This record gives sequence, structure tokens and C-alpha cells, in this order.
Amino acid sequence: MFVPKKVKFRKQHKLMSAMHRPATQKTTVSYGSVGLKALEGGWITSRQIEAARRTIARSLKRGGKMWIRIFPDKSVTAHGNENTMGGGKGAVDYYVAVVRPGTVLFEMDGVTPEVSRAALKMAGYKLPVTTRIVIR
Repeated sequence: MFVPKKVKFRKQHKLMSAMHRPATQKTTVSYGSVGLKALEGGWITSRQIEAARRTIARSLKRGGKMWIRIFPDKSVTAHGNENTMGGGKGAVDYYVAVVRPGTVLFEMDGVTPEVSRAALKMAGYKLPVTTRIVIR
């Protein structure tokens, strides 16, 4: 799973409003020839990124190359169930990548268009946002 090696601040604010504005960076396929683009905003956890990565890697069968364009660098905290109010913020539970609409999530190159479409379609099922396959 993807986890940052070192962070400046251990706990972060929620800030949910940023993921509803359209993306301004990572909007085009720049490394590979085919990509998977998010059509809506959301949080993608490191587990979901890893599940999609495994799906693509199985489909490639050592044939092509894959790039992951997102990284989970935002920490999400969680409290225990029976904690009272006023106990402070909970411990870091997992990490997420904040994805805006229009962000390219994965890119592929070196395989046939049919294989890449099938792999990215299966990877899209693992993610909590709606996606579209885009070609350079």
C-alpha cells in the first residue's frame, strides 16, 4: 500500500470543497498512450489504488508499462466507537488521494488497445469515482 514516508503535519483538516472543482493539473495523458480519467471528485484510499494497480498489472502480464499519477498524501483520522466528545482528534487511520474531476489516475503503454481498454475498465470498477478511458 502507498503511504507517505514523511509528512510535515501528522493530522490534516478535512477540506471537502476542493474535490468538487475541476482539475487543473494532471488532466492529459502525458506518459503513456491510454489513460483512466476521473469524471467526478472524491477520496481514493491507498487500498483502492493498490487494488486497481494489481488489476492492471495482472492484465499486462509483463508486457507493457504502467504509471500511477495519484498518490495518497492526505491523512484521515478515526476515533473509537465509545469515545466521549472532547477527547481530541483521533489517530491517523488511513491515507487518501484527493481526486478532482478530470484528473488522470493511471496510464499505460506498450500493449494492444484491446488489452489496455480491458485492464483500465476492470481497474475502474475498483475505484469509488466514475471513470473514462482516454487516449492520447
